Amino acid sequence: MSACETRSICPYCGVGCGLIIQSEGAQITGVRGDPDHPANFGRLCTKGSTLHLTAAAHVQQQVRALTALRRAARGQPLQPVDWDVALDEVADRFAAIVKQHGPDAVGLYLSGQLLTEDYYVFNKLAKGLLGTNNVDTNSRLCMSSAVAGYKQSLGADAPPVCYDDLDLARTVFITGSNMAWAHPVLFRRLEDARAANPAQKWIVVDPRRTETAAQADLHLQLQPGTDVVLHHALLHLMLWEGLTDAAYVAAHTTGFEALRDRVREFTPAHAAKVCGLKTDDIVQAARWFAGLDQGETRLPTLSLWCQGLNQSSSGTDKNSTLINLHLATGQIGKPGAGPLSLTGQPNAMGGREVGGLANQLSAHRDLANPAHRAEVAALWGVADVPEQPGKSAVQMFQAAADGQIKALWIVCTNPAQSLPDQGMVRRALQRCEFVVLQEAYANTATAAYADLLLPASSWGEKEGTVTNSERRISRVRAAVPAPGVARDDWAIGVAVARRLEARLPQRAAMTMFPYTTAEQVWNEHRESTRGCDLDITGLSYTALEAPQQWPRASGASTSTARLYADGRFPTPDSRARFVAPTWRSVAEPRDARFPIALTTGRQRDQWHGMSRTGTLGRLFAHGGEPAVEMHPQELHRRRLQAGDLVRIRSRRGTLVLPAMPSEALMPAQAFVAMHWGSEFVGGDGVNAITSPATCPQSMQPELKHVAVRVEAAGLPWRIAAAAWLPAARAQAVREWLRALFDRFGYASCVLFGREPDARLGLRFSAALAAPADDALLREVEAALGLVDIPVLRYADVHSGQCRVLALQPDGALQAFMLAGDTAADNWVWPLLHQGQPAAAFGRAFLTASRQPPQPVEPASRQVCACHDVSEARIVTALDGLGGNADERLRALQVRLRCGTECGSCLPALKTLVQQHHPVEQAA
Repeated sequence: MSACETRSICPYCGVGCGLIIQSEGAQITGVRGDPDHPANFGRLCTKGSTLHLTAAAHVQQQVRALTALRRAARGQPLQPVDWDVALDEVADRFAAIVKQHGPDAVGLYLSGQLLTEDYYVFNKLAKGLLGTNNVDTNSRLCMSSAVAGYKQSLGADAPPVCYDDLDLARTVFITGSNMAWAHPVLFRRLEDARAANPAQKWIVVDPRRTETAAQADLHLQLQPGTDVVLHHALLHLMLWEGLTDAAYVAAHTTGFEALRDRVREFTPAHAAKVCGLKTDDIVQAARWFAGLDQGETRLPTLSLWCQGLNQSSSGTDKNSTLINLHLATGQIGKPGAGPLSLTGQPNAMGGREVGGLANQLSAHRDLANPAHRAEVAALWGVADVPEQPGKSAVQMFQAAADGQIKALWIVCTNPAQSLPDQGMVRRALQRCEFVVLQEAYANTATAAYADLLLPASSWGEKEGTVTNSERRISRVRAAVPAPGVARDDWAIGVAVARRLEARLPQRAAMTMFPYTTAEQVWNEHRESTRGCDLDITGLSYTALEAPQQWPRASGASTSTARLYADGRFPTPDSRARFVAPTWRSVAEPRDARFPIALTTGRQRDQWHGMSRTGTLGRLFAHGGEPAVEMHPQELHRRRLQAGDLVRIRSRRGTLVLPAMPSEALMPAQAFVAMHWGSEFVGGDGVNAITSPATCPQSMQPELKHVAVRVEAAGLPWRIAAAAWLPAARAQAVREWLRALFDRFGYASCVLFGREPDARLGLRFSAALAAPADDALLREVEAALGLVDIPVLRYADVHSGQCRVLALQPDGALQAFMLAGDTAADNWVWPLLHQGQPAAAFGRAFLTASRQPPQPVEPASRQVCACHDVSEARIVTALDGLGGNADERLRALQVRLRCGTECGSCLPALKTLVQQHHPVEQAA
């Protein structure tokens, strides 16, 4: 069978990396970066470079939705159903609800992972055919504050810069983003830019000392929620020292006087107290940002931001006050200068382009504008488009919880993991009369609430387009057919829409959905942009053989790399608008009952709810198991040790996690990775505690911050267990153990190992207030393969102690379970994980000895995922290396190969090189 190569795009973050998929027949066999794609020039991060492993046949068989599934009644299991029966039921139920309760009794919840063509079909289906604007997307959770900020300040949702500006900036202002982990390929490019131009300065604004912040020339470690104060103070200092561009302000902006008056009270000294910063650092940041610190020639400043600004009850204000700084200094529309939001999902931009939010219409049209509604109605062939904005994401699920929305169609997203206030979300899914889930993965948390599951195609199987953070449109191409009977998302939407046309003839005078290919959908979308700010009528599918930026109107020979170079903006008077908001603190400030400020963020090698990345053992090696990070001082005050279970309580819910000390945080703060949902940890996941408070302009929820209290969980009886399993069974065993989570006070289950090995590891942890009954223990043992094989066993029912161990023929550990006293886990787990000889440790295991009878190489944090290099190996190697930091880094790369492939570990390597100096040799 001959091998094939197909150019496509990575399905993870909004960088939009081009990649080349290698396949044989119906199987994806490899992936590498596309050297010709201008977003990444061949580079991939750990997630992108392992995509082919997530498409392995044994993974697909265990986790993919391979057939349509229907639930006969709530509480019953999903059962296979014919496609036509499933599609008829969607059309029948939605049409009946619309006729009985009106079109606003239904809601569609979409995803920034959809292709533009998918988005366009569902937007047209809802707003054109069904007659409701209740169509929103999980992009509401990540980019809607950036959308509102751009529109409010610049007149259109259009990031004005391009990736080339990373190379040209003199100052880079990174705020609300751990770019080294969240957008690593762009961070590699930024590292190259500073290496080529050592004068480039990095300012990083972040409450945590992340790997991004650790490389900054200036880290502003501000208190969560005080970004507006900082931005106002920077402008105050610029005005005081004459660093603004008065000529640009006069010629191209409006509203500056009100802003000038607003920031008068925000002196650097005042801001330093509110933000928890040094006054001198604020002054330095203002001078660098203005670009006039060393003369009259203004040096370019580029700002980069992500969820730290967006996911906030004042997210739009944070965005607009940052853009204020660019306008006040003329730092926009010029090479190396301007604001660039780093998109969280691969096609959040494309979704915005087709009007995928509840308050938008196609091609950035405004739903509130009657002329815009008339244009879209004429394009779609309907009498009208509804006037009232639809319900945004949180509002939609609240309406379902209140009984107002009767049917939900959820496409390519997992709200039972990702939305805030999971108690409310799960009430909504339970109360809603009809829940359709269109999904590629059958094991997401939301699947447990679906009445109907429609199997969708996924990465490597789809055709269409996506738009990345720099407005660059790229083709997505299918390398293999979708598994089972899965279909493309747009095609499923069209199949239901055609059925609805017959059931709702008053809305559809003619066939609204004639498409048979993704290209036909895209052509209609392209026509809808004619005359708009994102006009792409000068592009065709053929032109997109090479990725292109918008706008590119008909007749234009090239795309536009930077917007607003002429100082003209898409506003009624062609001027940008300064915004002068008051400062509103976080939605939930700390108080005596909830004294800890908890923030959320990403792990380096995981993505969102981990439905894809969570299938690979190697991608857990860097982040490990779920935990809440706190400053050591905070743990000491509570008499807590590393690994102790704590209960994190907010005003909405609780979450139990192990505590982990981290000096990256300030005292009175905590951090939990956003990825931990009920698929991997007991309870409702991290979003059981997050806040549904939203920004009034963007309706984006404040997922980034919540006030909590942290206390000992009171779950002294513990289980620590792990096993090597056939890779073809590992996912199924994880699902088996996941079904037991609710029977424990705490439980988690993650994978480990190195794909494409024939086996994968699984690590299970659990806890209760009292010993588990024997039946529950036996079920855990059975899942781990510790029954019906020779084992070493010790059990004491009266004391609640149980220890079981199985050895491989070569004497290495195959599996173990420690229940009750788990102190030996600190050396038993490394024995199994690292494959060390274990036959001599049996007696110590059975007695649960805290110390092994002979030395065991301790577990060490993985730094390099590509070549499985641990921190301990790196530190050992550094002891034998001389030279300066750059020379030692290069020698380390030659010796261990770490940092030589995807480069995601380079920030950590550089930090280790700086921290660990070679051992001095005796004279």
